[in-house]
Amino acid sequence: MAHFIDRRLNPKDKSLGNRRRFLKRVRGQVKKAVDEAVRRRGIADVDRGERVSVPTDGIAEPSFRQASEGGRREQVFTGNKTFQAGDKVEKPPRGGAGGAGRRGSPDGEGEDDFLFALSREEFLDLFFDDLELPDLVKRSLKEITRTHPRRAGYSTTGTPSNINVARTMRNAVGRRIGLKRPKDDEARELLHRILLLELISSPTREQREELLALRAERDELMRRRKVIAYIDPLDVRYSYFDQQPEPNANAVMFCLMDVSASMGEREKDLAKRFFVLLHLFLSRRYEKTDIVFIRHTHDASEVDEETFFYSPQTGGTVVSSALVKMKQIIDERYPPSEWNIYAAQASDGENFGGDSPKCATILSQDLMKICQYFAYIEIVEEEEARLINSEASGMELWQAYRQVGEIWPNFARKRVASASDIYPVFRELFARKHAGERHG
Repeated sequence: MAHFIDRRLNPKDKSLGNRRRFLKRVRGQVKKAVDEAVRRRGIADVDRGERVSVPTDGIAEPSFRQASEGGRREQVFTGNKTFQAGDKVEKPPRGGAGGAGRRGSPDGEGEDDFLFALSREEFLDLFFDDLELPDLVKRSLKEITRTHPRRAGYSTTGTPSNINVARTMRNAVGRRIGLKRPKDDEARELLHRILLLELISSPTREQREELLALRAERDELMRRRKVIAYIDPLDVRYSYFDQQPEPNANAVMFCLMDVSASMGEREKDLAKRFFVLLHLFLSRRYEKTDIVFIRHTHDASEVDEETFFYSPQTGGTVVSSALVKMKQIIDERYPPSEWNIYAAQASDGENFGGDSPKCATILSQDLMKICQYFAYIEIVEEEEARLINSEASGMELWQAYRQVGEIWPNFARKRVASASDIYPVFRELFARKHAGERHG
C-alpha cells in the first residue's frame, strides 16, 4: 500500500480552507455533538468551544493498493531452507492473511477515534444553523466584546490617515535646530550678496576673493540643506488608538417557564434555545448579565438552571404566580435604576381559568414599566401551527397577552413550533430595543 502526501508549502489561508472542508465531511457527527452540548450545558456557558470525536472512517486518507489478482510481479525475499532459486510460490488466497482491512483485535488494540476541538465561532455557526439566523445577526452575536478606539499617545508606525501633522512638524523643527540646518533667509541673503558682486564690471582683488569665498559658502550651505532634510522619516509620528471595551451597564435576564406535565422535553428544548439566543445578545451588549430562573405550575419558585430544565414537577398551571415572583425578586435585588431588566417566558398556552386577565394586569401595571423587553413564546405542535392561520386566534392567555402587546411596544409574543420559528421573536428584539429603552 502506498500513501501520497502533498509536502508543498500551504499558500495563505489554505489551512483554514482545509479545516472547513473537513468539518463539511464530518458535519453529521459534529452537529450531533453540538446539539448534545446545548442540552448539557448551562445557558451562560453554551457559547464555549467543544471537543468532538469523529470515527476514523471519516478521516481515511486516499491510498493506492496493488490488486490481489492478476499482473506480473518480481520481488526479492530473504533466503530460507524451504525454497530455492527458480521455485514457484503460490499466491495467498484472496481475503486471507496480509489483506487490507480493519478488524477488531482480540487483545483490545485498535484505532482510536479522531478527536479535535471546535472553536467558539465554529460552535456558534452550527448552533445557529437550525435557527436560520441572517448572517448579520450571526456576526453580531459572535462578537465577544464591544470596543471603542481611544487616543493612547503616538507611534512611529501607522497608516497615512493617522499621521499627526502637529507632532511630526514639531519633531522636524527640533531636529533641524539641533543639526543647525541653514535657514531659507540665510540662503537668500547669501545669494543676494553674490549677485551684487557679480554685477560689478571691474571688481578689485578683494572683491574677487570675497566672491569666491561666498560661492564656496553657498555650495556648503546647499550641501547641508540637502543632507539635513526638511522632514525626515524619523520625524513622522502617527496617532495611536487603543481599543478599549465600552463601559456597559448591568443586565438581568428572567427566564420564566411552565413546568407542568404538558411541557415535555421537546417544549423545554425549544425554550432553552430561545433563552440561549437572548443571553448571547445580552452578553454582547452588557458587561455583566445575571440570569434568574423562575419555574411554575400552580405555584412559582426561583431555582437553579439544572432544576429549571430537568427536575420534574406536577400540578396545575397558574401563570400569574411566575409574574408575581418576578416582581418580588426585582424589588428585592434588582432596582430598575441600576439594572436593565429583560424577561423571556415560555409556555404551551394553557392556564387556569380566569388567571389570564390577572397576568395582563400585572404586566401592564407593574412589569412593563420597568422592563426593557418582555418576550412571550407559546410552544405549539407543528400540526397545530399549520391550522392556526391568524394571530388573533388563540387560547385565553394568548388573547390576554395580545392586549398587552397593543399597549406596550417593548412586549413581543410569537408561536414556536420548531427551532426555525425562534428567530422572528429575536428579530423583534432587535427592532424594538430602542422602543423598549424609552419605556425602561
